[in-house]
Formats: sequence, structure tokens, C-alpha cells
Amino acid sequence: MKIYLASSWRNEDQPEVLQILRTAGHEVYDFRNPREGDKGFGWTQIDEDWLQWSPRRFVSALAHPIAQAGFKSDFDAMKWADCGVLLLPCGRSAHLEAGYFVGAGKPLHILLQSRGFEPELMYLMATSVNTQADELLNALRKDGVR
Repeated sequence: MKIYLASSWRNEDQPEVLQILRTAGHEVYDFRNPREGDKGFGWTQIDEDWLQWSPRRFVSALAHPIAQAGFKSDFDAMKWADCGVLLLPCGRSAHLEAGYFVGAGKPLHILLQSRGFEPELMYLMATSVNTQADELLNALRKDGVR
């Protein structure tokens, strides 16, 4: 099964969860390493001072070729995937990606971690909400995702 793993660059567990899913036989998109030799998109590729941007500067940066290529890579992978896994803690982008899966009628599974956890009512939109990797794998199996 093809899985889009949505999370954060700051989530230290992302590489481990990626490996768990791959070891279970899934094809998993890794936004940190989308292709051989590609280390994924980061705003620092456009400007080291990106955290100081004004809203106007940010909107301008969305048109930058590097931002456009990063978006295309991730969005193409979202369309390619059979389902999404939202790995918490994560931020705005991963939550928008999760919303895409719900809106597209594709299964969305959430893996909560105790670190950085905050209750969220809208997680009821997900196919499953899990607290352990083995629970996630079982939910994927029940959902027909091997």
C-alpha cells in the first residue's frame, strides 16, 4: 500500500515510524528524502531569515521556483498515496495534508505521541486514531491497507 506520512521536520520519531511502515511492506513517501539526492523542501533554501518574513514576503516566496517544486513533489505524492498517516507532533502543513486525505475520500490514520500532544475534536474525521505503532499497523490492515 502507498502511504503519505505527514509530520514535521522537528518530529524526531518520523524516521522510526517511516521504517516501521516500510518494514511492514508499505511504500511510504518521505518528505525528508523524496528522491535520491533530494533532501526535501525547506524555507531556508529560499532565505535563511525566513522566520522574519512579513506576510507579504511570505506570499511572494510561495511563487519562488524552489517553493513551487517542493509543493509539487509533496502534492504529487499525496495524490499517489492510497492513504495518509498523520504523525504527531506536527504543524500546519501536515494538518493541511491530513485534511486533503479526508476531503479526497482517502483513509487517514493518526498516530499520537505523548510528547507535544493536544486533544483535537476534528481528529474524529480520521479513519483511526492510534497511540502505538502496532495499533496503527492493525488499523491499516483493517482498512484494507495490507
